[in-house]
Amino acid sequence: MVPTFPVVFSFGWLSSALPLYVVLLSVVTTISWIVYQRLLSPLARIPGPFFASVTRLWLIRRATEGKMNRVMLKLHAQHGDLVRISPNEVSVASLPAIKQIYGAGSKFRKSDWYSVAQGHRKFDLFAERDETIHAKQRRLVSNIYSMSGLKALEGYVDNTINVFMMKMKEMQGQSVDLGNWVQLFAVDVIGEITFSKRFGFMDTGDDGSLEAVKRAQRSLVWVGQVPTVFWINDLLSPFIGSWLALTARHGSLRQFAAKEVAARLERGGSEKDILNRLFATHKEKPEFDYNGVISMATSNIFAGTDTTAISTRAIIYNLLRNPECRRKLVEEIDHFRNQGKLSDPVRLEEASQMPYLQACMWEALRLHPVVGMNLPRVVPPGGTEINGVRFPAGTVVGVNPWVVQRNEDVYGEDADIFRPERWLERETGPMHQYFFAFGAGARLCIGKNISWMEMSKLIPTLFMRYDIQLVDPDKPLLEHCA
Repeated sequence: MVPTFPVVFSFGWLSSALPLYVVLLSVVTTISWIVYQRLLSPLARIPGPFFASVTRLWLIRRATEGKMNRVMLKLHAQHGDLVRISPNEVSVASLPAIKQIYGAGSKFRKSDWYSVAQGHRKFDLFAERDETIHAKQRRLVSNIYSMSGLKALEGYVDNTINVFMMKMKEMQGQSVDLGNWVQLFAVDVIGEITFSKRFGFMDTGDDGSLEAVKRAQRSLVWVGQVPTVFWINDLLSPFIGSWLALTARHGSLRQFAAKEVAARLERGGSEKDILNRLFATHKEKPEFDYNGVISMATSNIFAGTDTTAISTRAIIYNLLRNPECRRKLVEEIDHFRNQGKLSDPVRLEEASQMPYLQACMWEALRLHPVVGMNLPRVVPPGGTEINGVRFPAGTVVGVNPWVVQRNEDVYGEDADIFRPERWLERETGPMHQYFFAFGAGARLCIGKNISWMEMSKLIPTLFMRYDIQLVDPDKPLLEHCA
C-alpha cells in the first residue's frame, strides 16, 4: 500500500501557502517597481505627479476626464518645461526642443498611440508611423488638399452656408444653440466637398447621428494610451464583438464612406469634388489603390467635422465674450462691404484680405486648439538630450498645443487673454512657428486648408448678416478637451 498521508499533507500546505506567496510576491514587485521609477529610472529626476511616475493609469484617467488641456497647463506652470506624465512619457514645453522633436528631418516617429487609430489600414496619413511611407502617401494626395486646389470647391461651401443662413433666419430673434448648428454645418460641408451632397444634418437640426464620431474620438484618446487593449479587443472581436467605440473609425464610418465611394464608381459623374479627384489620382497613380480612396474619404468625415466645428465655435465665442473685438470685426466687414469688396457669402480670396478677421481666427485657435493632449513622439535610437536631461531611446516625449501656444516668451505677457491685435502689432514669424493647432512639421494636418476656408467664409458672412449676442455672457465655455 502506498502511503497517502504525506501527499495529502503536502497538498494541503501548498493550498494554504500559495495565496500568501502570491501576495508577498506582488507586494515586493510593486515596491521594487516604485523604487525603480522614483529613484533609478532615467526619468526619475523629472518632476510630475507621483502616480503618473509609477502607473499609466494616471494618464488614462486624465484622458477620459476631458480636462487634459487644463491639467497640462497647471502642471507646466508648477514644474517647468519638463513634466513626467507616465513611467515612460514626458511632456515638453521647451521651445528649442520643439524643433528638435517635430522639425524637418526629425527622427522622432509617432508613438504607438497612433497605432490604434490606424488599425489594419495600409493608407492613413494621420496615423502612419513610418515617415518614409507617410511621405510617399502624402505626396499622392497633397495637391488635392492644397489651398489652390480647394478654391474650386468654394461653390460647395457656399451652398452649405446658404442653408445655414436660411436656418438662422428662421430662428431670428430666438435663443439658438449656435454651437450645435456650427457642428451640423461642419458635417454638411464635408458631405458637399467630398461627395457633392450634404448629409442633411441642418435640414433636421439633429446631430444624433454624429454620436458615433464623438464616441470614437473620445475612445481613441484613452485607448491610445494602452494600445494592447485595442489589439486584444481586435483579436477577440469575432467571438465577443467590439467593446470599443473607437472601432467605428474602422467599422461603421468606413463602411459609410465605402458605400458612397462605391455608388459614385458605379454611376460615374463629372463633379469637381474631392472624391472625383481621389479617383483621378487612383487612375493616374496605381499605387494609390481603391482602399486608399476609401481611407481618405473616411478621414474627411472623422477628422474634418468635429475639429472644424470646435475651432469655429472658439472664434465665435471669443468674439462674443469680447464686445470690443466683435465691434472691430464688424467695422472691418462694413468697410470692405461699403467698398464693394465683399460677396455674400464672402469669398475666400476676400476674407484673406481682411487682416482683423484673420487675426481673430489665429487668436481663437491659439487660445483654444482642438487637441488638448500631447502629440507623442518616440526618442530615436541613440537617445537624445532635452533641457540638460538625457532621454534613452524609446522614451515618449511630446508637446501640448495648449501649453506652447500660451508661452509668454512667444505670445507676450498677456498670452492667456483673447487679443487679436497681437497678430497685427508684432513680428508674427515666431508666433506662427510655435502654432500647434494643426500639428507641426511634416505631420501638419492635411485638412488644415479645408477648415481654414470654411471658417474664413462662414465667420464674416454670419457677422455681416446678424447681430449676435450671448444669452448668458457670464457662463463659461463648456470644455471637453482630450
